[in-house]
Amino acid sequence: MAITIHEALRWASSFLQENGVEPTAGEWLLRHHGKMERAKLLASLRDPLPESVWQAFKQDVAVIASGVPVQHVIGYEQFYGRTFLVNGDVLIPRPETEELVALVLNKLKPGPQAILDVGTGSGAIALTLKLERPDCYVTATDISEKALDVARENAQRFGADITFAKGDLLAPVAGAVFDVIVSNPPYIPYRDRDSLAVHVREFEPEMALFAEEDGLMFYRRLAEEVPACIHPRSLVAVEIGAGQGEAVQALFAAAFPFADINIVYDINGKDRIVFVSGHLGRQGHNVD
Repeated sequence: MAITIHEALRWASSFLQENGVEPTAGEWLLRHHGKMERAKLLASLRDPLPESVWQAFKQDVAVIASGVPVQHVIGYEQFYGRTFLVNGDVLIPRPETEELVALVLNKLKPGPQAILDVGTGSGAIALTLKLERPDCYVTATDISEKALDVARENAQRFGADITFAKGDLLAPVAGAVFDVIVSNPPYIPYRDRDSLAVHVREFEPEMALFAEEDGLMFYRRLAEEVPACIHPRSLVAVEIGAGQGEAVQALFAAAFPFADINIVYDINGKDRIVFVSGHLGRQGHNVD
C-alpha cells in the first residue's frame, strides 16, 4: 500500500528532528519533489505519494539529515517573495536581510538613484532593490567569481539589468559615487565557528560568514572606504550581527561625525542594521 503524504511528512519530521535538523525542512523538500504549493500539499495530506517521489524524497531527507542545507538540495531559497538560485558558493539569503532591504526601499528618495550592493553573493539584495525600484541604477560587487556567476544567473532569470564587478569591497567601483550603499558583510567572529549549526559551518562559504576574531573587520574597512564613494546626502545601510550595534555605530560615527547613525532592531528585538543618513560630509555646514 502506498504511503500517504501525511505519513511521509510525519516520518521525515521525526527523522530530521532525531538528527538535529529543523523538521519543517521535510515539508519544503516534499513540496519540491511533488511540485506542490503549500496549500495544495495541505489539501492532499491523505493522498498516496507516488513511489518515485517517495524514493527520491527519502534519499534527500537522508542528505539534509547529514547537515546539507535543504536549499542546496533543492537549489533555491525564497527572498522577498521571489525564488533565488543558491548553491555552496553563496550565503543562503536570510529573512533578517529582508528587513535590511525593506528599510532601504522605505528610505529611497523619489527618482533614479545609484545604488551599490557590496558583497552581493546570490544577488538577493541588489536584485530585489532593482526589481522593486526599476528606475534605479544598481551595481553589485563581490570578491568571489563563483558567487558573481550565481548572481548573474539570478539576474538573467529575473530580467534585471544590474552591473556586476569583481573585487574586494569597494575597490571595483573606485572613483564612482553612489546615492545608496548597502551591504551584508561577513560578521561572525572566528571564535564562534564551533557554535554554528553544522549546515552553516560546513556547507556555506567561509568567506561569506567569518570576519576575524571580533567580527568587525569588514565594518572597519567599509567605514574607511565608503566616504570616497558617496556624496553628503547619500544613505548607507549595513546588516550586523546581534550585539554588534554599538561597535558598528561607533565606527561609522568616527567616519561621519555629523551624520545620523541609527541602530535598527529586527522583529526579534535584536540589533540587526546600522543606518547612516543625514549629513555624510566631514564638515558641519548644511547641504541642500
